[in-house]
Amino acid sequence: MEFPLKGFPGSAVLKNGEQEIRNATLPQVRLLRIERRSSDVPVEDVEGTWTLCTPQTAADFSAVAYFFGREINQKEHVPIGLIDTTWGGTPVASWISLDGISADASLMPIFAARARFADEQSNASRVIAAEKRADAAAAAAHRPAPKHRWHPDESSWRPAGLFNGMIAPLTPYSIKGAIWYQGESDSDPATAPIYGRSFSTMIGDWRSHWQQGDFPFLFVQISSYKSDGDHWGVVRDQQRRTLAVRNTAMAVSLDVGTPDNVHPPDKQTVGARLALAARGLVYGESGDYSGPLFRQATREESGMRVWFDDGAGLTSKGGALTGFEIAGPDKQFVPATAAIQGRSVLVTNDAVKNPQYVRYAWQNVTDANLYNGAGLPASTFTSE
Repeated sequence: MEFPLKGFPGSAVLKNGEQEIRNATLPQVRLLRIERRSSDVPVEDVEGTWTLCTPQTAADFSAVAYFFGREINQKEHVPIGLIDTTWGGTPVASWISLDGISADASLMPIFAARARFADEQSNASRVIAAEKRADAAAAAAHRPAPKHRWHPDESSWRPAGLFNGMIAPLTPYSIKGAIWYQGESDSDPATAPIYGRSFSTMIGDWRSHWQQGDFPFLFVQISSYKSDGDHWGVVRDQQRRTLAVRNTAMAVSLDVGTPDNVHPPDKQTVGARLALAARGLVYGESGDYSGPLFRQATREESGMRVWFDDGAGLTSKGGALTGFEIAGPDKQFVPATAAIQGRSVLVTNDAVKNPQYVRYAWQNVTDANLYNGAGLPASTFTSE
């Protein structure tokens, strides 16, 4: 969500970035960008000034938030104020108040994960020094620099730290709703299985502190990315299950990911899908704003039949339907053949004699290609 229109020079760029910045004069849109800040206690004020949306101010602003706001402004013909309070590469626990975390005993693994992270940071200086020596040796030998692990800012991983510094001071504002694009940093095997609980807690926590009822909360399901040892499919499924929370909607981004860069360049599609969700959920426009969502799986003699909500006009894009896996009672999933039949998909594999479970788009990097008639992609899911 932090990724700005100017991109991250040297590592990631926005699709058509220069053109988008040149055209970013929106007289009815105002921007407020909050500086990064972590705090041990809730603060009451932030650094930042409301500005007109111009090429100069938009360049440093969240690209997803900008494209979302532009779309709402142009389609609904209403003035829009956008607050960009973001810090990339951070876990959801950093954005929940301590009261919110401590109210649910099932979230205690958050503190265990934090302890492990802090322990790893105790060696960070030695690791970084070793990496610099390796870089220098490679340069001296005229070899490409070796790849190193990413080192996050320790203060940004403190439970409640970013809520205290970047959310708490904003709660006096009247707001229309929130948009959210995060989850990659929670794909660790220890935190991915509880992401749905953590994320749902955060939504309720924000609503409690703002005291404006169940305001709309729209979020992006994380994309497709090669990340060895992490569980992106688990996080994506946990995000899908968060739709059980009232007044929420989800934009799927599986089809705009880039396997080798965690910052895919196509933020226009992401912002447009969030705006489509807002136009349906918040502004009451008719039409589909969700891709196919798993409803249930039923057993058949030859395999498993999957039924979808928002499944009118199911189709596979770019060729044969891919991305489905099937398993028996042992839950050992194997690739499966899938065929669209009306509003359902029949999933089979002759080697699985007693099928019990089915899942879709589960791998970190997936070529899953199921869409509905509105041209929106299906979400990762498992029937487990």
